[in-house]
Amino acid sequence: MNDLTERIRASIHDGTRHGAPLYLRLKRSIEDAVDHGVIRPGDALPSEREIAAQAEISRVTVRKAVHDLVRSGLLVQRHGSGTFVAPRMDRVEQSLSRLTSFSEDMARRGLTARSQWLDRGVYAPSPDEIMVLGLSSKEMVARLARLRLANDTPLAIERATLSASVLPEPEAVDSSLYLALQKTGHRPVRAVQRISATNLAAADAGLLGIAKGAAGLSIERVSYLDSGKVIEFTRSIYRGDTYDFVAELRLGDADEKAAIRP
Repeated sequence: MNDLTERIRASIHDGTRHGAPLYLRLKRSIEDAVDHGVIRPGDALPSEREIAAQAEISRVTVRKAVHDLVRSGLLVQRHGSGTFVAPRMDRVEQSLSRLTSFSEDMARRGLTARSQWLDRGVYAPSPDEIMVLGLSSKEMVARLARLRLANDTPLAIERATLSASVLPEPEAVDSSLYLALQKTGHRPVRAVQRISATNLAAADAGLLGIAKGAAGLSIERVSYLDSGKVIEFTRSIYRGDTYDFVAELRLGDADEKAAIRP
């Protein structure tokens, strides 16, 4: 790490950059170090104290620069371990025209999907769950909350709710909820999704390895069986720096003409 701290010090005190605030100079010097391979994905950054001492700047300046780089996704902070260069990963594109599971999406891209269970259990339903799933207040729901990772990079937090009559033992679900539902004839065939922008709360940001307030995507999905019955209510948070949702659009007149063409 001597090369890195020396590079940072030289960059910070470069006379050509004295017009920029110190924290921006530090931020750019770390970005340059990553771009030139001085530190690589997975490498640990020196401690705030070490960077401050070597660069002859305050720890407040270091903390601000590192915070900005965590928010941008270049660095990740792991509680009790330190700050690291984030793993490099191409952005993931998800089609809005196909109803597939996270595991299936990642497999198609040649990525290794993994889930970290946050919760699996049977609970009394919330008013929203009663309304969306069409339950009575006496019925119970199965809730499954997972941190979704691809090649060990956290991408999303998924919180799914189903009637406990459909999934009485949520603890038995292994890697794929849809595979478990398919075995009992309850796999959904269509869904309606609502996507909105959000700034991540501290708890969700911590799970995703990015800074509180970073940009994310909030997605509510209601999934249906072929009969039209609602089977699943999912609320998910996706990282805005790694996930893109893609939809194909067609001109309405063209669709109508195609429909009436002899």
